[in-house]
Amino acid sequence: MPPSASPSSAFKPPSFAHPSTVLVLSFLFVIAVGTGLMMQPWAQAQGQSAPFLTALFTVTSAVCVTGLAVVDTGTYWSGAGQGVLMALFQIGGFGMMTSATLMAVLMGGQMRLRTRMLLQAETHSLSLGDVKSVARVVLAVTVGTEVLVALALALRLMWGYDMAWGQALWLGTFHSVSAFNNAGFSTWSDNVMRFVGDAWVLGPLMAAIVIGGIGFPVLHEALVRRRERGRPHRWSMHAVLTLWGSVVLIFGGALALYLSEMNNPKTLQALAWHEQALAVLFTSVSARTAGFNALDIGALNMESLAVHYLWMFIGGGSAGTAGGVKVTTFCVLLLVVWNEIRGHADVEFRGRRIASAVQRQAVSILVLSAAVIALASLFIIPLAPGIAFEKLLFEVVSAFATVGLSTGITADLPPVAQSLIIVLMFVGRVGVVTLAMALATHQLQRNYRYPEEKPLVG
Repeated sequence: MPPSASPSSAFKPPSFAHPSTVLVLSFLFVIAVGTGLMMQPWAQAQGQSAPFLTALFTVTSAVCVTGLAVVDTGTYWSGAGQGVLMALFQIGGFGMMTSATLMAVLMGGQMRLRTRMLLQAETHSLSLGDVKSVARVVLAVTVGTEVLVALALALRLMWGYDMAWGQALWLGTFHSVSAFNNAGFSTWSDNVMRFVGDAWVLGPLMAAIVIGGIGFPVLHEALVRRRERGRPHRWSMHAVLTLWGSVVLIFGGALALYLSEMNNPKTLQALAWHEQALAVLFTSVSARTAGFNALDIGALNMESLAVHYLWMFIGGGSAGTAGGVKVTTFCVLLLVVWNEIRGHADVEFRGRRIASAVQRQAVSILVLSAAVIALASLFIIPLAPGIAFEKLLFEVVSAFATVGLSTGITADLPPVAQSLIIVLMFVGRVGVVTLAMALATHQLQRNYRYPEEKPLVG
């Protein structure tokens, strides 16, 4: 009879899961729970159980803060169902680890090292010491922005559109949360096209979209780190690239859309000049990740669709509610090209070198993201032969970049194609590199390097 094992030898603590694995599994868990809730009869306006694919598509779109929908949100789902959706894209915008531990942080609880590492991976905090401070900024900015925008929208809907206070407050809250989290869900069947010339509605929505999509590390630096030093604050490279990149994309996109659509009778031509300016500015802001549309996306010219392809692919700031490959990724790649053209041995910007690891990560994100979009397009085209290629490509890029804009074909896609869109939304939200790291079986640091060799390129 073998000797009995001691308690200490019989028990082996579970191995520490990589943060990427935990993040991916947490998203899957929330999607599963949300799908179960949305399939309940009370979540549907007619009191019937929603089909599994409809519920799964809607919940994935909400948790991944995308905004694509196969049914009309305002008429298909009940008030309770819309409330669940709002909670889901709020959780998805916060981030799973941030949502799960934020209250404990605010109550003064001590975070273990594992929790700090998970939060650092999700919020992209520069150091473990910043994690708690970033979490506080996440909550303060989220609540503050959503409350102010909700009140602004509610007052406008009540005074400008004769809505009852209760209805105006609910609609203001729903769209405020949706805008800040860049979710793009709307209870209006035409999204926000009815407000194309109303700056009192589109203005607050744009503010929420920009603040939520700029990224919490930038907000943390602006609100906290600048006050920690007596001497003048030097903005980090990440903040500079994000802020200036966002400004160029917003106004550059607005100009490109205006030039493309100024003579289009289905979009801008019928509007007054100030309404045109507001419409293209809102469209440029929303095109990068938000998913709201004040113009009919299906009526845009091909040039405008091309602008949307690029703007959706780039997306917003890192560690925020935005999607895409992120502004800093795109800017780092531009700096790599610029420094290579100038013959510099290092990639330099504002008197600093960009680490080679950051360059490799930027290249990996771009290549993997482009590959996912290309493969998904090849798979989805044969599944919907009656739909134009440019519309299918728009849907694929919008899903992967978690934008949520659509030319109106989402509900017309066959179930297999809708399932592929679900996968794209999930991959786009968790990130291709994060997903690849979570699926990798070995993530070890090697203590050796191979000899260098230079293959010819170009």
